[in-house]
Parts: sequence; structure tokens; C-alpha cells
Amino acid sequence: MGAHMAMARLMRAPTLSFLLALVVAALSFVNMLPVGLSDASSDALLQFKDSLGEKAEVLNWGITPKPCDGDTSLWFGVICFDGKVRGVILENMQFQGPLKVEPLASLPFLKTIRFRNNSFEGPLPNLSILKTIRSVYLTGNRFSGEIPDDAFEGLNFLRRLHLGRNDLSGQIPSSLAELPRLREVELEDNNFSGEIPDFKSTMLDTVDFSNNDLSGEIPKSLSTMDAKYFAGNAKVCGGTTGVACPSPAPAPSLPPSPSPAPSPSPVPSSKPASLGLKIALGVVSVLLILLIIAVLVIFVKKRKQRSDLHQAELLDNSSKYTAGTGSQVDTKSVEANNVNHPARRGGEQGKLSFVRDDRDRFDLHDLLRASAEILGSGNFGASYKALILTDAVVVKRYKQMNNVGREEFHDHMRRLGKLTHQNLLPLVAYYYRREEKLLVSDFVENSSLASHLHGNHNLQLGLDWPTRLRIIKGIGRGLTYLYNTLPSLVVPHGHLKSSNVLLDENMEPLLNDYALLPVINMDQAQHLMMAYKSPEYTQHRRITKKTDVWCFGIIILEVLTGKFPENYIMPSYDSKENLGSWVNGMIKEKKTSEVFDVEMGNVGNSKGELLKLLKIGVSCCEEDVERRLDLHEVVVKIEELNEGESDGDYRSSVSSEGGDDDHTSLAV
Repeated sequence: MGAHMAMARLMRAPTLSFLLALVVAALSFVNMLPVGLSDASSDALLQFKDSLGEKAEVLNWGITPKPCDGDTSLWFGVICFDGKVRGVILENMQFQGPLKVEPLASLPFLKTIRFRNNSFEGPLPNLSILKTIRSVYLTGNRFSGEIPDDAFEGLNFLRRLHLGRNDLSGQIPSSLAELPRLREVELEDNNFSGEIPDFKSTMLDTVDFSNNDLSGEIPKSLSTMDAKYFAGNAKVCGGTTGVACPSPAPAPSLPPSPSPAPSPSPVPSSKPASLGLKIALGVVSVLLILLIIAVLVIFVKKRKQRSDLHQAELLDNSSKYTAGTGSQVDTKSVEANNVNHPARRGGEQGKLSFVRDDRDRFDLHDLLRASAEILGSGNFGASYKALILTDAVVVKRYKQMNNVGREEFHDHMRRLGKLTHQNLLPLVAYYYRREEKLLVSDFVENSSLASHLHGNHNLQLGLDWPTRLRIIKGIGRGLTYLYNTLPSLVVPHGHLKSSNVLLDENMEPLLNDYALLPVINMDQAQHLMMAYKSPEYTQHRRITKKTDVWCFGIIILEVLTGKFPENYIMPSYDSKENLGSWVNGMIKEKKTSEVFDVEMGNVGNSKGELLKLLKIGVSCCEEDVERRLDLHEVVVKIEELNEGESDGDYRSSVSSEGGDDDHTSLAV
């Protein structure tokens, strides 16, 4: 009888927990569907393939029921992450006709489309339907006509837009200039006219408006950009172009306004005593109200401080979930708001301090209520992924950051927050407590360079040669920016290794854990940071600006050989276990052809470029600091390298060359 009554009540008024249970059950059922069944992503991609015409027959789409197997792409040109389609890259494929992106709009996790150097024509496709898109690369096609002014409305996540070398005309849409997260805008070699709009994004670091028909003064938001990005626009002035803008015509003078009529003299009060009493009562009332408000403010502030302290302790307690994870990824999900731990007395209250103005604000309470997925436990502490509002962030916990006082720490974090470069992972916010610190940054989907070089690739090939070279160039540019921006630091990075090089959705490198040496406890730094595993520190107990170059050299050799460097896990430098020493030994034994990672696949006629980069890496790993290249020399040499063409099999071509020539070309 009781069971029937309970069931009746449940049917009449379902509870929130019951509804959540139904949702979980439904999701579980979906996940249990047979792998062989097609999904919405497959249907969307096949519809898009049909819109590409006959040339799309070269694509292997449809040979498997689904395009993704975890992070592995089973379909050519599809970027996968966690079993979801994150991007479509079809470059240099000679596709023609209009580009129809409507089928792609049903991909809920799509972040990138790259269709550069094809022959798509007609008007620019309706990109506004791709609500989650972050990067659009359509350079080198035949798009023409004007872009509607509202074409980019709602694309609040768009970060990169490349439309260069097309035939687009009309004014640059104002909706593009309103987007808050833009970082790159390239519209070169088109027929745009009119004035350049004032872009609102504070993250914009790359633009190119060259070779159009633009006019007017360069807006304030772009006034510091290099003049070459505005070249070929004869009517553009201001900024760094050196062309002065004509002075505006003076406004016509207005006739003087008539003098105001004199105000009537106040009439003296007939009851001065009564008026004074009323004023006194009013003052007393205002003071009482202000006193009540002050008491309420103090009460709320004290209560919030206690809440912040309790939340901080909850976060501290969550570290127990990282025990035993080492450097491996733990896929457990922890609900921070389910952790029950009493707040200790005497703790130091704090709040999240944001160092960037281009991020949506959230507080410590939001961070702790979010689902926290443990990414792993590194040298300095655990890392968590949390979904806040619409963006995923990573929170890293540090317990060895007591090398400086509170104010110096705040100053250094604000200094890091001002760093902006396309190859740096920006610091978003931080949390300060005496016992520990939290650093908050954006979540990067493609994980680290180390995971791509040494992870289990299953059916997926490793990184190809062009991608590896592009990553090395990006690391060099990021390091150059750090050296130029932080000249007072002896080692501007200090902890450069492949696991601290993250890869974004376009496989562009983002340096992480940089410029932390001034705030890390020295005893911990000497045991854990890469700068202190260099030959100069082991031999002479000192580090120099070339120490980062040694770390860079290890990464270059790691990228070329695919070997895991023993330096990462050893407490100090050991020449016998150094990757540079191993490469030098292989060169002396005339076994250069056995050095390179076979997972690079076909590299064609790029063998010479690989050998040049190998030589650069070996020079960076020179034990003698005086003979080691400096960073500027390294970056100049790397920038001179190009990807070459993939028209042959590297493994067979190198083997047929013989070892003597290889050894001679690599003599250092």
C-alpha cells in the first residue's frame, strides 16, 4: 500500500532527482548503442561531402560508420577529440563551386574549418550558423561580392578569420569588429573599401588589411600594428604608416546664448526655529540609516570571507583525488561541491584575481561548484579541468610558490597577465593563499606535444613533418617574445619541455608554465625545473639566458627522433643519458638515417631540411655555453627552413644515401 502511494506521488510530481536519473539513463542508453550504427556527425559530414561535387570522391568518408574513434580520426581531414568532430581541414584539394556550410552547422562541437587554397567561388558562406566556430581559414579561394554587415553576429567564440587572397568587396562588416575574442583577422589581397572599423577585441594581435581599397584613419585599436599590414591602401593614414591624416574642418561657431534671467530672491522663512529642528532631525535620520547600512555591509563581508575560506579548504581537500596518479591522466570526475571538509581556523582568505579584461568573470564559488575533471598531477601539483559558463578552464595548484611576498607575487602575476602572443597560453586569473596558489588558464583541447609524440596513436599516424616544423617555429617565436618582453629574467621560461608545449585546435604550439622561476621556492625549482637540469647548472651551479636554448634543443631533437628524453625524469644533467649525446653518437657512427622518427611518414624532398634542423638541435644542446647558439641565431636559422614537398618516402631515400654524407653535413 505504501509503495503504491509513493509511486502515485512520484507520478503526480516528479522530483528533480528523478528527472536527472531519467536523463542519465537516456545518455547511458545512447552510449550503449552499437558502434556500427551511424551518428549525426557522420550524416552531417556525408551531406557536406555530397555538396563538394565529384572531386570529393577522393575522400574516404563513409568507409567506417563513424569518423572518430576517441581522439583518432578515421576519416581524412577530420579533427577528432574525445570522440567528437572538432574540425574539418581540406586544403589544396581543388574543390570548386559554392561552399555550403549548412551541413556542418549540425556538428555541435565544431571549432575549426580550414579550406585554404581551393577554388570555392560565389559569395562568402553564411558563417553565422556555425555557432561554436573558433577558427575559419578560407584564404586563397575565389569568393566574391560584398559581405553583409551582420554576417558575423552571434559568433562570440570566433578567434581567427583568414579571408585573404579572394575577390571580396564592399565594407568590412561592423559585426566582425564587435566580436570579443578575435585574435587574428587577415583580409589581405581583396577589394574591400571604406574605413577600417574600430575592433573591440583586446586580444587582437595579428591583422592584415594590405592590398585593398580602404581609406581613412587607422582606428585606435589597430594604431600600433605594423605599417606593412596596411600597405597597398593609398587612402589609409595614421597609425604607424607615417602618413598624416588631414585635419578635420573646424565646426561652425554658434551665436552666444542669451544670459539667464536673474533668479528671484529667496523669501525669508517666518519660522526659523521650526526649520532648524527639521534639519537636525533629517541629519540624525541619515546618520542612523548609514550606520545600519555599514553594519549590514560588515556582516555580509564577514560571512563571504568565511564562505571563501571554506571553499578554499574544499579545494585543498580535493587534492586527495590525485594521489598515485603520477603523470598519467586520471579520467575520474570529481564534484567539488560534494566534498565535505570543515574549514580550518586561521587560514588566509582570498578571491580569484583576473589579470585579463577579455574574459568573462566568475568567482571562487563558481569554480568550486563546477565539475572538476582531474587531468593529472605534475611536478608542482594537480591540474583540474572545469567548465565555467561556456568555456572550459584549467586550474593548476601550486604549493611551492612562497619565494616572494604577497605584493611581489601579485605584481608578478599582473605582469604575466599582460603577456599576449599567439604562441603563449595566457594566464587568465589566479588565487592567492599563503599555503598554496591557483593559476587559471584556458583549456587546450589537443593536449601537449609530449602526448602526441609519445602517446598511443592506435590507428592514427604520428605528427607529419610539416606539422612538426610548424610547432618548432611556433616555440621559437614564443620564446623570442618572452626574451624581448621579460629581459630582466635570467631564464625567461625556465621550465621548457614537451609536456609544457600545448597544441591548440590548429596544432599551433602554446607555451605553458613560463616565467614562474621568480616565484617558485628555490629548493623545489632546483629539483624540478628543466633549467636546473642543464649541463651548466650541473657543472657550474649557474644558469644563463642560453639555458632555455638547451631546453629548446632537447625539444627539437625529441620532435625529430620521437625518443623520450631521459633529462625530463632525471634529477640532474647526465651527458651519458642526454638526447643530444645520443644523436651525436649516431652521427659519429654514420647512422644518421636511423635517428629520425619513422612516424613522420613521407617527407619527400625535405630530407635536407630535416638534416639542417637536426644540426640546429645538436648545436642548441652543446654542453659548453660559450659554443652554444643564442636564441636569436636559433630562431633565424629555423625560420629559414621550409616544409618542402611530400613526393617520396623519407625512410627509403635516407637509407639509399649512405652515412658518410649525412655525417659530413651535420658536423658541428
